[in-house]
Amino acid sequence: MTPTPDEIVQPYASLYEAIEWKTSPDNPILLAHYTSVQVVEQILKNDEIWFANPLYMNDLEELRLGLLIGNQVFPEFADRVGGTAERGTLLTNAYNHYFAHLTTEAALDTYIFCLSEHPVGNTDGRLSMWREYGSKGNGAALVINTQRLHYLSHSPVLLAKVSYKNGPEREQAIRAGLENWAKITESADLADDQLYLAALAAFGFVKTLALVTKHAGFDEEREWRAVYVPERDPFGYLKPCLDYFVGPRGVEPKLKYKFGATYVGEQARATQSLTTGALADIIELVLLGPSVSSPLAKASFIRMLERNGKSAFRDRVFSSTIPLRPAL
Repeated sequence: MTPTPDEIVQPYASLYEAIEWKTSPDNPILLAHYTSVQVVEQILKNDEIWFANPLYMNDLEELRLGLLIGNQVFPEFADRVGGTAERGTLLTNAYNHYFAHLTTEAALDTYIFCLSEHPVGNTDGRLSMWREYGSKGNGAALVINTQRLHYLSHSPVLLAKVSYKNGPEREQAIRAGLENWAKITESADLADDQLYLAALAAFGFVKTLALVTKHAGFDEEREWRAVYVPERDPFGYLKPCLDYFVGPRGVEPKLKYKFGATYVGEQARATQSLTTGALADIIELVLLGPSVSSPLAKASFIRMLERNGKSAFRDRVFSSTIPLRPAL
């Protein structure tokens, strides 16, 4: 019996073991999202976080570098696995097709939400994060307890730990993954008209690795990323969340992830719904930046919570005591 596409692709799931995922409540960690007070107000007010498109983020070059390395090294693996020049070309052409699709279409709906690993018991935050992402110390941070996240195996949103590597180390990681890809593909003994599935698996791995890898110079950020993977959402669970934002850089694509919502998907095969849990259940702390940490600022922030029906958060608000001079 001829295997189905799903059966062919399934063994390639082992490629992702090279990435550290957070997929269950076991071994909980705290993760902080540093941003402006205005953004925190909107998140708490609307029970909604906005995932950003990586092509609009500061580390655009990081994503591009990983994809370019993959483009450079994949043909040698394709030629080896293909066995003949013709089959090697089929693999490489299919891989290039998926790369072109990413740059023209799929990249529009790939989104990430950035977080930083947070020490248990810490109510100050980290100075470097306040300076870079927390409005120069004038912002706020939401600290999430991952033990309380609503984990679902069919969710298209995955939580991954960022790996910090220099250029040679990044290439080594991609090559190691493609070595495993080659072993799986050789064992599968695919027909010519099935090789595109192997190429898709290779490209998916390279793209995902690029999304969760940054230059070693950023290692102090201890970053984790919630990643919306459109390939994991064939039923369109989160399609209603795909939206936009008009800002200083013009119109940008966004994924607006609503907590306390139920998404049913668009196709008849989507027999399971997708529930997102409640934001109030996962917020451990709300930190005010060191430059806006006066008693008056804290009292005003709590008033804002009360006016927006979020009094439940008032006892979770802490002011950072880091002695950072306010930015003028």
